[in-house]
Amino acid sequence: MKIIKYGSKELDKIYNRSFCRKPKVISRVARIVEDVRLYGDEALTRYTKKYDKVKLLPKQIRSSQAEISGAYQNISPDFVSSLKQIIENVSNFYKRQIKKDWNIKNKDGVFLGEQFSPIESVGVYVPGGQAPLVSTVYMTVLPAKIAGVKRISLATPPDKSGNINPHILAAADLLKVDEIYKIGGAQAISALAFGTKTVSRVDKIVGPGNAYVTEAKRQLYGYVDIDMLAGPTELVVIANRHSHNSYVKADLLAQGEHRGGLAVLITTSKAQAKYFRQEINSGYAVLVKNLEQAIEVANRIAPEHLEILIKNPRKIVKKIRNAGAVFLGQYSPVAIGDYIAGPSHVLPTGGTARFFSGLSLADFIKSSHIISYSKKALENARAPLEKIAGIEGLDKHLESVQARFE
Repeated sequence: MKIIKYGSKELDKIYNRSFCRKPKVISRVARIVEDVRLYGDEALTRYTKKYDKVKLLPKQIRSSQAEISGAYQNISPDFVSSLKQIIENVSNFYKRQIKKDWNIKNKDGVFLGEQFSPIESVGVYVPGGQAPLVSTVYMTVLPAKIAGVKRISLATPPDKSGNINPHILAAADLLKVDEIYKIGGAQAISALAFGTKTVSRVDKIVGPGNAYVTEAKRQLYGYVDIDMLAGPTELVVIANRHSHNSYVKADLLAQGEHRGGLAVLITTSKAQAKYFRQEINSGYAVLVKNLEQAIEVANRIAPEHLEILIKNPRKIVKKIRNAGAVFLGQYSPVAIGDYIAGPSHVLPTGGTARFFSGLSLADFIKSSHIISYSKKALENARAPLEKIAGIEGLDKHLESVQARFE
């Protein structure tokens, strides 16, 4: 690791990191988006052959019930039992986020309230890449289900044999996903946004992906809602001389399994910084004078994952304002959040934890404001309403109120 000091220009580069939108990616994605919009399934099969190296007919894009049932023959029985335990954990977390309608009424007859409704359809994207991200299935589908989303579609790239990993298929089936599609990349996001003869259009798309997937989500925002624009994964660890170096090392090395990820150690110990400079080849060790500086640095980095591996981490957690997920104590590695704890691992990256949150029930729910006035209440509101409407010059607005008293 490279040691950098508090206040250095090198640290400013970490603070100011952002997703690098390459012109080649932008133009290529724009072309894919337009192709899928115009040519639908034909474009999907063409891009699947080009990028996934497999030839599919349009009727093969959606996984058949026979394929889904057959997936259970290629997984171990304990996978299902493990998944059921995880489903319980994730469900218990998200059930705490359920919102209830509310209203208030005053003596003049003003009735105000808020009514919550789930988004009707959601598309979940599960990356292919080097490993089947089974965890992304339940970390995205479950909060949508608990929110009450009626129709959930899942898209994931096929392998070179034209199949989806059986664990992903089984997990999606156990969670009662309605439609499973063998499509990946920008073309999958485009199909979910526009709809094709085979792929049903959705109202929102969630889930992580590579630069092409992220750029497609950015270009299609407005045609469809998205969760966030996520980049490479990140880990920041706050540690000191009381922290177990073996735990810190294991967590930083685990971060290295993700291509292009950011790993940062923030420490008050010079000896610890020097130790990790020798032990780990990539990432940064930020040397600070005290925990107050460590907290400041962590908040400015605004990481996806933040581990606080000091004594009594709860004493400083309330000072953390910007982090996708915070892991407290020696026995709370990021891996527990990635797989089993309960909160979704779909989290903001690239410093966007300053204004984005991790995937939650709120991502799948809309609210409608309810407004009801009696004649008496409307009359009491006339004077201030007429004043503002007059300033804005919107005479018809004013007349719509006056008509009720003629």
